[in-house]
Amino acid sequence: MEQLITNDFLLQNDLAKTLFHNFAKDMPIIDYHCHIDPREIAEDKNFENITEMWLKHDHYKWRLMRQNGIDECLITGDASDYDKFIAFVKTLEASFGNPIYHWSHLELKNYFDIDYELNSETADMVWNICNEKINSGKLSAKKIIKMSNVKCIGTTDDPIDDLKWHKMIKEDETFSCNVIPTFRPDMLLNITNEGFCEYISKLSDSVSFSINSFEELKKALICRMDYFNKLGAKSSDHSFDIIPFSIASDTEINEIFLEAITNHKINSEMKEKFDTAIMLFLAKEYAKRNWVMQLHFGVTRNTNKKMFDRVGKDAGFDRILSQVSIENLAKLLDSLDKDDNLPKTVLYSLNPNDNAAIDTLCGCFNEASVKGKVQHGAAWWFNDHITGMRNHLESLGNYGLMTSFVGMLTDSRSFLSYTRHEYFRRILCQFISEKVNKGEFVKDINRLGKIVKDISYDNTYKYFFG
Repeated sequence: MEQLITNDFLLQNDLAKTLFHNFAKDMPIIDYHCHIDPREIAEDKNFENITEMWLKHDHYKWRLMRQNGIDECLITGDASDYDKFIAFVKTLEASFGNPIYHWSHLELKNYFDIDYELNSETADMVWNICNEKINSGKLSAKKIIKMSNVKCIGTTDDPIDDLKWHKMIKEDETFSCNVIPTFRPDMLLNITNEGFCEYISKLSDSVSFSINSFEELKKALICRMDYFNKLGAKSSDHSFDIIPFSIASDTEINEIFLEAITNHKINSEMKEKFDTAIMLFLAKEYAKRNWVMQLHFGVTRNTNKKMFDRVGKDAGFDRILSQVSIENLAKLLDSLDKDDNLPKTVLYSLNPNDNAAIDTLCGCFNEASVKGKVQHGAAWWFNDHITGMRNHLESLGNYGLMTSFVGMLTDSRSFLSYTRHEYFRRILCQFISEKVNKGEFVKDINRLGKIVKDISYDNTYKYFFG
């Protein structure tokens, strides 16, 4: 069988190979944004088979399978794990040009020593090899993290989470990876949601006092941020379709909050004012704690309402928002910066057409001794393929300092997704080598190697932990 994943996969010249093998390959991983369940780490989860490990939480793969005409019972339904695996194999055979083809084969190579193509002819052999290794106990959650050279994982956690699994992980002296919570208050930015009032009640329970005003809400959030901080939190994370910015008085914000928890009659204008007030308050608190604020936007979620009702959120029915104004984002950052309340900030847009606008915006806000205070985050979600990553790097270089970039993340629920860091590093090394070979940069191996190491790991460490 023809070898697919070679040592020089995606590396097309000698310089790219040198940069990857000598500088990028063995750098540790800081996966500063993911959706891994900390409970699975704490309990050192052992998986039943490759389907559970590979397909159970991966809406990237689910989405592709649906596009291949696969019935939902073979995706999120009650079909057998073997049948789901075979259905995915049929999809993988048809996935020419999609990054999932590369990701899947990198995962097979790195964790199962399978370097040939997974297809209908090899499916049973791959199924047996993978399951034998999984059932041997060699690929439990903690063992995968260790063999992937992951030094830090930033999970995604609701403010009301008791973080008991993070505590349990820290108590395991045999496990060296630093698993830290990330403060993700999405429910607070869903003031029009029917569940908002119930959420405020749960937040009240978590801080042991009633929340009947906006000031009390802020007090509760400070308590929860302090709690997260004690358990090592270094960042927050927010998800928007469009960034809010509409200033209102404290009195008006309090009236909106009271309306939300009593009559629930909130219009879009009221929501934007409340969201703006929350973000300005939170960002100021993040800056006090030297946390990084991560803002994800440019996405339209749950486009297919019928399937949302059937299988729920985060199941593969989100899309790129076709038009996103960066103006509100600029106003938000400027409002924080003028009072010295702007934290280190990472911006991610799902729309690649925003690249240049984001990169020029990042250059407007700086701080002495902090390289790249406002960052254009990694090519996100629908953009973390070869073209998306290369365009992202090109834009970073054209409009700012690519050398200050904090690098890749997985944004994943799968323990096998650490190969995305390798995928990015290979693309990075190839990208840099092409620039040098075209005469656009001096061929100084040590300087080039430092750039690669910085983007792969060192910048990330300094940005989040410096």
